[in-house]
Amino acid sequence: MTITPPALSVFEALESEVRSYCRGWPAVFDRAQGSHMYDEDGHTYLDFFAGAGSLNYGHNNPVLKRALIDYIERDGVTHGLDMSTTAKRAFLESFQNNILRPRDLPYKVMFPGPTGTNAVEAALKLARKVKGRESIVSFTNAFHGMSLGSLAVTGNAFKRAGAGIPLVHGTPMPFDNYFDGAVEDFLWFERLLEDQGSGLNKPAAVIVETVQGEGGINVARAEWLRALADLCERQDMLLIVDDIQMGCGRTGAFFSFEEAGITPDIVTVSKSISGYGLPLALTLFKPELDIWEPGEHNGTFRGNNPAFVTAAATLDTYWADGQMEKQTLARGEQVEQGLRAICEENSGTSFRGRGLVWGMEFEDKPRASAVCKRAFELGLLVETSGPESEVVKLLPALTMTPEELDEGLRILARAVRETA
Repeated sequence: MTITPPALSVFEALESEVRSYCRGWPAVFDRAQGSHMYDEDGHTYLDFFAGAGSLNYGHNNPVLKRALIDYIERDGVTHGLDMSTTAKRAFLESFQNNILRPRDLPYKVMFPGPTGTNAVEAALKLARKVKGRESIVSFTNAFHGMSLGSLAVTGNAFKRAGAGIPLVHGTPMPFDNYFDGAVEDFLWFERLLEDQGSGLNKPAAVIVETVQGEGGINVARAEWLRALADLCERQDMLLIVDDIQMGCGRTGAFFSFEEAGITPDIVTVSKSISGYGLPLALTLFKPELDIWEPGEHNGTFRGNNPAFVTAAATLDTYWADGQMEKQTLARGEQVEQGLRAICEENSGTSFRGRGLVWGMEFEDKPRASAVCKRAFELGLLVETSGPESEVVKLLPALTMTPEELDEGLRILARAVRETA
């Protein structure tokens, strides 16, 4: 018999059964600062989860907190729909000066709504409007969100089943290395496109993650991404990169596609764009694609002004001099070395990743969940990913110190040993 602690009883009584993270971390969290969270009983947890990638700069980052408090105290606009505000202007100017212009990216910026799936829905709608076609190609093990359009281009069977209706107008293709190198890249995809008898409707666009986070930390090679961009150009399809979890510096560069040297037609950004965990999402696209009619895609919360304030402060603080990318890559090497040592000591394990997103896969698939449970008991927050939750996923804040990373890796190593 399971006995619910009194501190958790209200959640059991009132909150929907759909809740998930709280089941793996049965604590009532009260405070958070930097890379640590504290529950109401005084326990401390090192956070290798970072709000599923929404807290790249840590909890309650003091620079961002100060900017937000100052804005609120002067009665800055909180809710503004898509009206012009000083907070939005400051963000757009900072985004142009610190991100777009240095990378020679010509994108227009759209605020589609506050979440990542809002950004994806807008991207899919725009691609179909521009090309006049319905079909969108996605990839095996992809995850793009929980609304219907995003689910239609998501691979996970469990999440797709929750829709309750047919998910149409999306066609899956093999992600990089899906056949372990036995099949030439895009052989099947291109053959279907060129064969008039294939039954594949001409797609409007292709949507891809450069690193599949929920799919198991599957890392696309730069050459594979370049080949995909070339295929899209030759076949008159738009290329959409979903950078919701892997953008904002998670892989090193601000955009995860920079390493491949490509310029997608459309990019979706969310999670850590506000820097503070406040909801904000962007859909970026080349100017010639901006054929929206005024109000054709809107939403009550598409202009989160407090999030604009912390986003501008984030860009001005961390992305003006190029040091964040160098630090993230150095921290990533530290994590890679730590995971290599763990895997060398434990058979049936492997690891992969880029920058500060890493995954440790277990051949004994249920063991990944057991590792996460034991890590929690030892004071470390990590989650699983992959189609069968067979991968332990590491998403530490980009601002985490080398000492904190070492501590987390030591706890992870212990959790792996103790669940063998």
